[in-house]
Amino acid sequence: MTEPTNTAVSTESPVTRRRVRLSVLVAGGLLVAYHLFVRPWYLDWGATADEIDRELPGDELVPAPSGETTRAVTVEAPSDDVWPWIVQLGQGRGGFYSYSWLENLVGADIHNVDRIVPEFQRLAEGDSIRLVKEDYWLRSPMTSMTVVKVDPSRTLVLRGHDGGTWTFHLEPIDDETTRFVVRGRTPQQSLLGRALRYLAYELPHFVMERGMMRGIKARAERTGRTGDDSSPA
Repeated sequence: MTEPTNTAVSTESPVTRRRVRLSVLVAGGLLVAYHLFVRPWYLDWGATADEIDRELPGDELVPAPSGETTRAVTVEAPSDDVWPWIVQLGQGRGGFYSYSWLENLVGADIHNVDRIVPEFQRLAEGDSIRLVKEDYWLRSPMTSMTVVKVDPSRTLVLRGHDGGTWTFHLEPIDDETTRFVVRGRTPQQSLLGRALRYLAYELPHFVMERGMMRGIKARAERTGRTGDDSSPA
């Protein structure tokens, strides 16, 4: 007498297996496209090859970065009209000229100004620039940056608690046009730190930084056209 054979019966149909394989292939393809095309675009948004390769003030503070971004935009205004908007950056100062409603969703208490504020026009090395309100719920040195270089109408360099730098550089093209370059340099990080930066920080930071650069551009160009540094709320 032949004993019955105990065979496993798969509950997964061939159609389901094909769908799973297709989903994995599509997800992998999207990830490769993101890494090869989308990420390089936003890491160096608007910057020329020369600007990406050029050494900027503050680079010497992070000589071997684990990550770097260089972004640039042309402003139809002289550097003297762009600088006042840069020098008053910060929470409790001029704001960051970006999407404050997003910043305030996490309680940062950012309010963007549309005028040049005289009392915010002076910065010195060692000054602190807050990124969020002073009594922020997250007690961390990450909530502020320190001014390490001020060259009026030319360069502002901020440094974070981790040693990373944030450089705002103005390069006059002619008497009425300025190239506005922003560079971020991240010091060496652990594998976990690099993974978190890649997955959770880079893209949101790009969105906010591009918004800031466009906000500064619009304000400086308006000032240059009208000679007025204020606008209706």
